[in-house]
Amino acid sequence: MQVFWKRIRENAMSGTGISGSDALSVLRLPREALWTLLEVTDAVRRRFKGDGIRLCSIVNAKSGLCSEDCSFCSQSSRSKAEIRKYPLAGEEEILAAAREAKARGAREFSIVGSGLAMRNRKELERVGNAVERIRNELGLETCVSLGTLSAGDAAYLLSRGLRSIHHNLETSRRFFPAVCSTHDYDADVRAVREAKAAGAWVCSGGIFGLGETDEDRVELSMTLRELDVDSIPVNFLNPVPGTPLEGKRELSPFDCLKIIAMLRLCHPGREIIVCGGREVNLRDLQALMFAAGATGTMAGNYLTTRGRPAEEDVQMIRDLGLSLREA
Repeated sequence: MQVFWKRIRENAMSGTGISGSDALSVLRLPREALWTLLEVTDAVRRRFKGDGIRLCSIVNAKSGLCSEDCSFCSQSSRSKAEIRKYPLAGEEEILAAAREAKARGAREFSIVGSGLAMRNRKELERVGNAVERIRNELGLETCVSLGTLSAGDAAYLLSRGLRSIHHNLETSRRFFPAVCSTHDYDADVRAVREAKAAGAWVCSGGIFGLGETDEDRVELSMTLRELDVDSIPVNFLNPVPGTPLEGKRELSPFDCLKIIAMLRLCHPGREIIVCGGREVNLRDLQALMFAAGATGTMAGNYLTTRGRPAEEDVQMIRDLGLSLREA
């Protein structure tokens, strides 16, 4: 094991990142290896990202009404979950949510809309107006998650002051058909490539605990490395009643920490942002996500589920001797 620990430390500290085979070994480490793993990942995080933690927040600007059948999502066409459904929010409503996010300590604010893509020009211009005002009036970094944006639409939003485009791959290419059947994996990969080509900071990751294998988790990580994404959001399944995955709980806090650690070691210089499902999966071990390699987290509520009070996250970060990164 000494050879293994030396190798992953050196490969991560070099900035190259560990191999797929070593990533798989990390996911299969026994429980007694946890503290050694966290010592390595914490050192890698500090080496490349220091002690500053990013807080981001989102607004569910367009809820439900989605044609896609993603098994984990309460807004999908397969879902019978009792959620609010509404068309795109108004500009002032989006701006008000951004003000609340800034008050919580967020440095980045993302406008999220359900659906495969936003093709309505008036809706896109409304988002563009909101992006411009959030940047100019509040000084927040701006992000959108609007499905498979075309190259032209991405360029338009960037011209309005957008910084980041979010588009998750969700899981591996192999496992994706078990998660979604209404579009193929290549559509998501293409959306990530086009966002990069347009000059956006690209945020792309996935959701864990869907029934995927360790090999699928590593495959997703290697795909993200190939696509050269800038930030990797990490979600853990919070099975919402009324969705096909209702009642599915297969991740322990230790599993979650190993997933975060694997991603940090594969992507030493990238942002690793722990988002949805952390409260119900990491439970009392949430603070360890930063030692495992996370450089940020989402503050406030998620799309259709509630997060914990943002002031508790801010206190946790300060208690750990870490600091909030400013925009």
